[in-house]
Amino acid sequence: DLPPSPFQTSAMPVRLRLQRFGRTHSPFYRMVAADSRAPRDGKFLEIVGTYNPIATRHGFKEIRLKQDRLKYWLSVGAQPSDRVAWILGKFGVLPPPPPRFSVKKMIPKKESKEK
Repeated sequence: DLPPSPFQTSAMPVRLRLQRFGRTHSPFYRMVAADSRAPRDGKFLEIVGTYNPIATRHGFKEIRLKQDRLKYWLSVGAQPSDRVAWILGKFGVLPPPPPRFSVKKMIPKKESKEK
């Protein structure tokens, strides 16, 4: 067995996720490519977008995406978090994730009590 080469890199599990910034009750998020083992607001590899969930007075939530960099990170195997996948699905970078629903919740209460 040979010792590992200093030029050989190990595969790093990369995630696309949101880093929280802003004050209490007024969040602001950066969308980053980060090592999945790093803390939520810790070290990251690259900023690939921003997301402001607080609507403006006109009712718009601001989302800025670097689509070329997002497509690069997805092409090399980065896994988006649930919320990032939802955002990317809304803007056509990824196919929209399937809606999550429970069949039990769709049954009216009267019918569920009879069974």
